[in-house]
Amino acid sequence: MISNQGAKPRLALATILQMNLGFLGLQFSFGLQQSNMGPIYSYLGADEGAMPLLWLAGPMTGLIIQPLIGSMSDRTRSRLGRRTPYFLIGAILCSLCLLAMPYSRTLWMAASLLWVLDAANNVTMEPYRAYVSDRLGPDQRPLGFLTQSAFTGLAQTLSYLAPTLLVWWGIDQNLIDANGIPEITRISFVIGAFLSITTIVWSVWRVPELPLTPEEDAAISADPLSLRSTISGLIEAIRDMPTAMRQLAVAMLFQWFGMFCYWQYVVLVLARNVFNTSDPATAGFRDASLLNGQLGAFYNAIACVSAFAMIPLARRFGAQPIHAAAMAGSGAAMLTIASTGSVPLLIAAMIGIGIGWGSLMGNPYLMLANAIPPERTGVYMGIFNMFIVIPMMIEILFVWLAYRPLLGGDPRHVLMLGGAMMAAAAVATMLVRAPKVQPGVVAI
Repeated sequence: MISNQGAKPRLALATILQMNLGFLGLQFSFGLQQSNMGPIYSYLGADEGAMPLLWLAGPMTGLIIQPLIGSMSDRTRSRLGRRTPYFLIGAILCSLCLLAMPYSRTLWMAASLLWVLDAANNVTMEPYRAYVSDRLGPDQRPLGFLTQSAFTGLAQTLSYLAPTLLVWWGIDQNLIDANGIPEITRISFVIGAFLSITTIVWSVWRVPELPLTPEEDAAISADPLSLRSTISGLIEAIRDMPTAMRQLAVAMLFQWFGMFCYWQYVVLVLARNVFNTSDPATAGFRDASLLNGQLGAFYNAIACVSAFAMIPLARRFGAQPIHAAAMAGSGAAMLTIASTGSVPLLIAAMIGIGIGWGSLMGNPYLMLANAIPPERTGVYMGIFNMFIVIPMMIEILFVWLAYRPLLGGDPRHVLMLGGAMMAAAAVATMLVRAPKVQPGVVAI
């Protein structure tokens, strides 16, 4: 396929912010999962060692859906554009699942809803990233991608903090249903359902996709959307994958393995280290879940601010060294969290987690964008997601098998493993041979 990469209209900062507003709703949903699914599973009686298996929905749906959707969106031609139909379908499904999730009565019901929810999020995610690359010229893409990262930080700050805010507004944190799920969790998911659909609709209404150029339209006509073209395009893209993208896969393996360790077990670590409990039925465990929300809100706020701070740094030094330093800081933070019950130290550690998260959601995509052919943006963004979900699947199976025999049945040891993985990600990032750019040209 051919893409016309002529000059694209420069967008004002306010327009770029509106274009990325949909990421606020999308990432609010992800934040609700990260901060609440572990406790929900615990309230419904999940075993600690089997906890990773209940998180399998995200990696499995991402592995299958995102590359296919990315390839399909490259060949889609509709009145709404190439990418927009996927945003809207995904947002509607996501909202419905968020409304239903906190009413789960059994583990299988919660896990099943998470499968559909993650599938909906994955339908939206990579076409959204490709939309930013489509809409912005090379000099504005760093601002576009790191603005997405900033919205990720803001959205997840709000999603992590939502239960605490509801408590501050007078809702009893110990008000629970027959299944042990707190009322503040229910309300938080309703808020997420509203944001998921409204922010996506606002973005595509205010900043519609650019019309296809004659060259792009002819290319789609020559290779129209079909199951055969989608699969063949995916296979060809994997075969022709640029070297830098293959090398990035190693760094992604370590960093996403580490982040999944953190999300799955941080509440269990806080419960033990700060509140001296491992019993999900206790008030101390619910306090640990609220503390995780507060700490998570703080690190996501740091991610939001640091994402903007990284824009001039990425322009001057390149995304590669900035990202490596951020991964090293996240690794040190995870080791600290695993070993302390001091709330001030935990707050300090969240700075490292936040900078790492802000970098992780932006800088790898800047490194990727300069290495891939623009006419294959959608499919390569989808394939790149495989470098996220495969490490998650490896982590799930490893921790499930190793939790008691190798990790001593202690969630703190899982977090230590995550810290080591983040340190390895820093080293692997520096070994990527990123494409050279001419002086004065932004690395995108």
